Amino acid sequence: MTPGEIDAFCRGLPAATGEIQWETDQVYKVGGKMFAVLGPSGTLSFKVNDIAFEMLNETGQTRPAPYLARAKWVFLDDLSGMPGEDLRAYLREAHAIIAARLSRKQRAELGIS
Repeated sequence: MTPGEIDAFCRGLPAATGEIQWETDQVYKVGGKMFAVLGPSGTLSFKVNDIAFEMLNETGQTRPAPYLARAKWVFLDDLSGMPGEDLRAYLREAHAIIAARLSRKQRAELGIS
């Protein structure tokens, strides 16, 4: 996936927003909480579940994300290093993990069940 395709996909997820943060990074959020970060040099960090964190890092597809590894975020150095279908599934899951942590009231306000 290209950075433009990732941007369009992330913004197309339910109640997702995107904004520039830390001067150069495109940060994708749901309910004000980030679920993915697209770096200016074509890198991508995103939230994963515990099993995916271990598997992706052990197989070398990703590495633990700087500053966010303790929260089970992974870092993809090269966007071509993962098939688009897989990347879309992980981004969908990242969004779902973060959305599930929002309060019931906040999810209802955002139209997320």
